[in-house]
Amino acid sequence: MTFSLRGLGQMMGRIRRRLWCVAMLGLLAPALAFAAVLAEPDARAVRQVVQAQLDAFAADDAERAFSYASGAIRAQFGDAPTFMAMVRSGYPMVVRPAAVSFFQAQTEAREGGAEGAPATARQNVQQNVHLRDREGRLWMATYLLERQAGAGWLINGCVVVADSGRSLT
Repeated sequence: MTFSLRGLGQMMGRIRRRLWCVAMLGLLAPALAFAAVLAEPDARAVRQVVQAQLDAFAADDAERAFSYASGAIRAQFGDAPTFMAMVRSGYPMVVRPAAVSFFQAQTEAREGGAEGAPATARQNVQQNVHLRDREGRLWMATYLLERQAGAGWLINGCVVVADSGRSLT
């Protein structure tokens, strides 16, 4: 069996992406342990934030897309053009999906908030979104959102993995 350097590089890239996804899912596991359905007004607000960011990506509006990112994400990327470049290279399926379907948002039940703060001040939400890209491939995007004081729900991360499902509901 022979491998070309290009083929080996592509294979290593796929392995790195899969390992990164496994690592990110490992980070998500604690949030999934206490998942409960989110109240409808908050669930609607969470869906609106994710949809608004998807709309901003589709319009190539980096500033607007970046505005839905949490402070931690903004600090990590520094500015909207850098953030948009990362999304285009690492998450092309979210830039202009052919179809989008939202699952019920889930909340993480935590005991207590930061010292002196109510528990809801530290509320995290997971929003799963089924995507179909322009080539017909299916993806599952898991968005993590945090309620930010004075700013509502903001996106604090996203993990996208290929979905083996056959249809988009």
